[in-house]
Amino acid sequence: MTTPPVASPPRPSRHRTAVRCAGVLAVCSVLLLVLVGAEWRPLMSLDGDVARTTHRWAVDERGVTGTFRVLTDWVWDPWTMRALCAAVAVWLGWRHGAWRTAVWLALTCALGSVVQQVLKAVVDRPRPVWPDPVDTAHYAAFPSGHAMTATVVCGLLLWLLRRHGVARLLWRTALLLAAVSVLGVGVTRVWLGVHWTSDVLGGWLLGALTVTLAVAVHRRWASPGITP
Repeated sequence: MTTPPVASPPRPSRHRTAVRCAGVLAVCSVLLLVLVGAEWRPLMSLDGDVARTTHRWAVDERGVTGTFRVLTDWVWDPWTMRALCAAVAVWLGWRHGAWRTAVWLALTCALGSVVQQVLKAVVDRPRPVWPDPVDTAHYAAFPSGHAMTATVVCGLLLWLLRRHGVARLLWRTALLLAAVSVLGVGVTRVWLGVHWTSDVLGGWLLGALTVTLAVAVHRRWASPGITP
């Protein structure tokens, strides 16, 4: 008499996995927020050391600094990212009839913008101040709006491409462009002396948290027949 095979334990659902990821990102985001708000000395010291070093490089390397200003002020500017998000939302609704997904995309991007502005006002962290600045910026420092917006928009668009099942070459190209944009915009903000390193890290964490929660919500209520 043969022994029946032992059934493998059920795998956690995608929704459960997304919730767990969101939990980890939320804990990391709150922890960083508390450390910044409390002006934890080791973090402040690290931020200051990195800022002074990169500012010295920015003053010496004018060519690199000029390129970074174009990238951060035009290519990776939050309004450029929001415009890209809006264009994709219109395309989803107009060309594919996926209006629920289009609204979800637009609302998530808008919510990310609101969250970052509220946190800036609450934390009210001063930006770095230099006697010889190479760039200027408005509003408070934490979190970096550029870093958070790029993370939200690129993360959402990557998920939509994955969900649509695009060709491997297109997926890899989009993944590379997204990685360069998200990491690159963080580097430019620190290099140009308008953000502390922890501001950028906070933007990345909060952006990733926003994307993870948005994906979990979409999987809950989006109609099965809708595809982007």
